[in-house]
Parts: sequence; structure tokens; C-alpha cells
Amino acid sequence: MLDLESGLTIRALIADDDRIAREIVSRTLGRWQFEVTSVADGAEAWRCLQTAEHPTLAILDWMMPGLNGPDVCRHARRERPLANLYLILLTALESRKDIVAGLDAGADDYIVKPFDPDELRARVQVGIRVLTLQERLADRVAELEAALSNVKRLHGLLPICSYCKRIRGDDQYWQSVDAYIAEHTDAEFSHGICPPCFEIAQKEIDDYRK
Repeated sequence: MLDLESGLTIRALIADDDRIAREIVSRTLGRWQFEVTSVADGAEAWRCLQTAEHPTLAILDWMMPGLNGPDVCRHARRERPLANLYLILLTALESRKDIVAGLDAGADDYIVKPFDPDELRARVQVGIRVLTLQERLADRVAELEAALSNVKRLHGLLPICSYCKRIRGDDQYWQSVDAYIAEHTDAEFSHGICPPCFEIAQKEIDDYRK
């Protein structure tokens, strides 16, 4: 049994023009609790990936009518770069050159036919981890963007009185600096007295007592 992340919906897409191979992979992933869609050609696989909204693990046969597996990968990476897709090529080609070509096309991994069930499970498990990590990252980015949208910032030219240091707001009223900053940012103030001002205040108090 695969360790599917609790609460995370991961869809599986199987694309293979060999009906028997397609059925074997589909049933295997179905036993692993995936919601599986299976298609018989690359063009249909690409149509499915174009509309994928959930994290999707796609197992694509290399040689298919319409679009082959690498072509589907290229389309996905070029036209849906932000989609949470994990693409595995299923191929009888196992030379180093072919493997590199498949990965260069945008595949995340590959499985050589005829595949071993344990190898399929292990590679699918890697895909689950990657999809889960990407989904968590996307959630964190969304949270950060929402937080940043609520951050207030001061910008532009502030009209300030050279004598009393009050700032004129957009409503043309003059406000103290701390009141203006508190209104236009999320900053909070803790009031104190700096040493130079303390000396001045102390001198005024001493002069008053004389």
C-alpha cells in the first residue's frame, strides 16, 4: 500500500495505446487508492493534463498515436509550467541516450517495459512525495501573498512641518508623526524619552524649581 498524504487528492493519468498494458497499470494504481483516468493516445492525454486542477501523476507511454510521451511532456512543461504534475515515461527504450532525451523533454522519471511492480510502486511513491511537497509549497506561497497584500506601507513624499514635525494627511489635516504612522502602517509605538530630550526636560524642571 502506498502512503498517500491525508487530505491531499492526487489523480492518476495512464496513457498507453496498448490496451492490456494500460489496464494493468490502471488496476495497479486503482488498488493504491488513486482516482485513475486512462486514455489510448497522446493527444487525449494532453487534453486531460490541460484541464488538470488537482496534483496529477501521469504515466505516459513513449510511443503513442497523435502525440508521443515526450511530446506530451514538452507541451505540459511549456504551456502549464505552474501545474502540479509529475510525469513518468513508460518505455521499452532503455539506452542512456533515450533516457536523457525523455528527461530533457520534461519527464520527471521513467520506467522501462516490462516493468516490475515493486519498481513501479517505488517510483510512484517518489512522485507522491514530490506532488505533496509542491502542493504544500503552493499553499505557503498563497498564504504569504495574502499576508503581504495586507501589509501597509508608506511611500511617496510626506508633507511635514519643519517646526512642529506634524504630517499633513490626504484629508489635509495635520497629525503627529506617531498618529500618522499608526494609521498608515501596522507599526505600534511604546513611548519613552531619549537621553538628549531627557536632559532638556530635566533642565526645564530644574529651572522651574529655582
